[in-house]
Formats: sequence, C-alpha cells, structure tokens
Amino acid sequence: MRIGVPKETKAGEKRVAISPDVVKSLIKAGFQCHIESDAGLNASFTNDAYTAAGANIVSGAKEIYGNSDIVLKVNAPNAEEASQLKEGICLVSFLYAYTIPEVIDILNQKKITAFAMDAVPRISRAQKMDALSSQANLAGYKSVILGANEMGKIFPMLMTAAGTITPSKVLIFGAGVAGLQAIATAKRLGAVVEVTDVRPETKEQVESLGGKFLTVQSGAEVKIEGGYAKEVSKEFLDAQQALIKKHIKDADLVITTALVVGRKAPVLVTEEMVKTMKPGAVIVDMAVESGGNCEISEKGQTVSKYGVKIVGETNLPSLLPFNASELYAKNIATFLIHIANKDGFIWEAEEEIAKGSLITKDGKSVHPSIVK
Repeated sequence: MRIGVPKETKAGEKRVAISPDVVKSLIKAGFQCHIESDAGLNASFTNDAYTAAGANIVSGAKEIYGNSDIVLKVNAPNAEEASQLKEGICLVSFLYAYTIPEVIDILNQKKITAFAMDAVPRISRAQKMDALSSQANLAGYKSVILGANEMGKIFPMLMTAAGTITPSKVLIFGAGVAGLQAIATAKRLGAVVEVTDVRPETKEQVESLGGKFLTVQSGAEVKIEGGYAKEVSKEFLDAQQALIKKHIKDADLVITTALVVGRKAPVLVTEEMVKTMKPGAVIVDMAVESGGNCEISEKGQTVSKYGVKIVGETNLPSLLPFNASELYAKNIATFLIHIANKDGFIWEAEEEIAKGSLITKDGKSVHPSIVK
C-alpha cells in the first residue's frame, strides 16, 4: 500500500500529516511512504529526516495525488486538490464534511473512499485516534499563552518590597478538552480561574484542576451528543449570560471554547458585555472559525474594541506545529492501521470506528451529517 502525504496548502497551516517517527512505524508495518518535498518543513521536519526514516521524497503534490493508494492530510482538500486525486483511492484527513459540499461532490464523482478524523467516534477503543482531542489540548494551552502575551500584567500574585501584585483573573467558557487544558495552564501560571460550562458534570473536573465552577441556575435541558453540546435552549443561554455578566467585569482574560456540533457557535460574550470589561482585558475567542463566541471578534484578527483586545486566531494548533504534527501523526497512523495493512484494506462496513468516520464511498455520501 502506497501512502502519500502532500504539503498542506491552507493559509497559515504549518502542520503535516505524518512525522518521521511515524514514517518509521508505517514502513515497519509494510507500507510505502511518499512525502511531498518540504511538506514537514514548517513543523521542523526536514526532507533528510523523512528520507532517513525510509520515506521517498517527491517533487510535487500532483504525484502524491495521482500515484497514492491512500492520501493522508491534516486539512480537507480544496476543490482543485480533490480534482487531482486518483479515482477510487482512499483519503484520510479532517473534513468537517457538512461545510464543504462542493468538495464532497468531487470526492463522490471520483469514487473516493473518504474518512474524516473529525468524525472518529469518541469511544474508548478509539482514544489513540482522537485527533480532535489531541489538537484541542494544544489549542487550550496556546490560548492561555496568547492571552498572557496580549495582557499588560502578569498572572501570579507577586510579593515584592515595592508592594504586592494581585493575581490575574481568568474566565473560561467551556470545560471540554481545550477548556480543561486552558484551566490547567492558567493555574500553573498562577491565575485565579473561573469556569462556566453547559454540562454540570464537568464541575468535578474543573475543581480537580483548581478552577472555580460557575453553576448556571436553570431548569432548561441541554442535549449532549458525543461529549459535546448538541442543542442548548435559549432559556439556558439567557441564564448563562446573566451569570457571565456578574463575573466578566472582573476578568483580566476571557477564553471561550464553546462549540455546537454542526451549527454556528453560540454567542456568549455580547458587545455590551465587552463594554463592561476592564481596560486592558483580553478575550481569546477559540470558536471564531465557527462564527465566534464573542459577538465582535474578527476571524483571523486581533482587534482592540472598547479598550479590550480580542484575539480571533483560527488555527491555534498550527502555532505549535511540531507538537501538533507529532500527535496528529500518531492519531492518523493508528487509524490507518485500523483500516488497512500492507496488502490492502481490512475494515468492515459495520465496524463502529470505520463506519462512524466514513464520509463517502463508491460515489455516494454515507455519513449522517451530509446524507440528504
């Protein structure tokens, strides 16, 4: 089986789908690995490192797309890249298929078997394949570092001969993988951390990391699917916003991580709330690519409004490309070995992991997120 790894073309993307260490393990398992020249350079993986691991370096993406049995990527291919894929091959990458209908159409026209790393079921057997979690972990860490860099004050309490500096207050929305890592990082830096989440069961995890959980007093139901909020009622969001208004005024750094699967991110920080924040406060909107949790954040921009800096970085894991690529490579290689070996594909149609992540096959869309 011939694996091809192209250079990522998405603006600002520095990650690569597999690392030299993972190349070694795949070759040991009997696969051939072909890497586009300089595909890993932005993640500090040189062509020489891949060659030493046993990979073959090829000059351009067309050779990867046209001669591979399996193409491994970080991001979904754009329409041009999808058109270059050899008919009938296998593609594995993040896809977020419901957001790219035109690309899915091309994949179906070319009878591509496409698996989405973002659709891997979040079950215990698939933990080593959970790329969403591995990347969110790094994003949560980086969100705090970015916020600290934009702030005009330090995180920890500091007692000096000149006086005492009080610790910064950090308010975090969402206690998923990214939020929990943000809590841990902010606490390690010495901040006072408060956290709100629509899932009351996260209270114990928040407190175990030293954060204070802000409980929303509402009788409204929150529908949870796969560990994520699937649907949040207006009644609950109203109660949550009332609670936030009391705490956001004192926050030095606000980090928002709230996402709803398949839908626009909920607005949790309104423009009016931003107006009440302290001069010099910072907001890091981790949901900005999905519409944003802050009403006035701007995608891909760091802006200053009402004396508050709002960071709208869209690809936080890419700011840590070495570690992000290392972890993603292990995720995708584990998934690959689950569905294929050196002789061909071994996945079964009804097997939970393969079925849950399969997007297109034999010219048809098969995943519930896009089947009409």
